Amino acid sequence: MTEQLPELPLVMVLNGPNLNLLGSREPHIYGHDTLDDIAERLEAQATGLGLAVDIRQSNHEGHIVDWLQEAGARGALAVLLNAGALTHTSIAIHDAIKAISVPVIEVHLSNPHTREEFRHTSFVARAAKGTISGFGAASYTLALDAAGALRQ
Repeated sequence: MTEQLPELPLVMVLNGPNLNLLGSREPHIYGHDTLDDIAERLEAQATGLGLAVDIRQSNHEGHIVDWLQEAGARGALAVLLNAGALTHTSIAIHDAIKAISVPVIEVHLSNPHTREEFRHTSFVARAAKGTISGFGAASYTLALDAAGALRQ
């Protein structure tokens, strides 16, 4: 009989509109790292933290809502969410976060509060456990550390 290893705690990393263009889109704001670069770092970091990561990106609001609901159904430890511009417009994403018991950590590469006025409002932040922003690609690794700390 083979022993079944316990599943690692899952952290879903959800990325919204235009994040597929990281590395080429306004690198003076978002940096030169691609989403694949960030994913590689997160996967390596997750291994060291004893976590599993599921990293996704979509330009469609409904996908983000579906994935948040999936995180709840799968019993994820946490969700790291960079909703991109949907951060500032989506009541649907806000409501999806409120509808699940999984803690959501809002992530931004830049600091929205130092940018255009419309970026100062975050519907995600109103429902999220916390926000990490302004540290470039390191915002994701800082958020994964925060997610890992939720186990304690």
